[in-house]
Amino acid sequence: MKQLLTALLALTLFVSCSKDKDEVKDYTAQNEQEIKDYLAKNNLTATRTDSGLYYIINEPGEGEDFPEPNANVTVVYKGYFTNGNVFDESDKDVDEADKKGVAFGLSQVIQGWKEGIRLFKPGGKGVLLVPAYLGYGSRDYNGIPGGSVLVFDITLKSIN
Repeated sequence: MKQLLTALLALTLFVSCSKDKDEVKDYTAQNEQEIKDYLAKNNLTATRTDSGLYYIINEPGEGEDFPEPNANVTVVYKGYFTNGNVFDESDKDVDEADKKGVAFGLSQVIQGWKEGIRLFKPGGKGVLLVPAYLGYGSRDYNGIPGGSVLVFDITLKSIN
């Protein structure tokens, strides 16, 4: 009987810990405040979409075309956290004029990019501030802590 109780207790603890690990945390309010604080600290003015994505268009780009929802695009980008730590970038160690960017389909990227890249025309430059629920969510992903606000400096090089 004692062994059965010990086994049940161990199983209960295991299941309890597993549930906590799989639990999804809502960072919406925390991310919203973090973005507002980042904008204020850096004296930036951004537009907020209905989904909660913030964006800044520094240069709108050329032409009349915006990318379609499933377009293939080429983008030069730098991704970093609100503390300035860079987690990814295209064309590392290349002069600005020589940056070629990365080509991908918008159907292959995080929701914040699916929405945000479509706000620019080819040659357009700006910043996307992506709350976790439009990025990688509440779980850690390739060195990005769960719940992170992601900031991207982007240039839409082309719609392919």
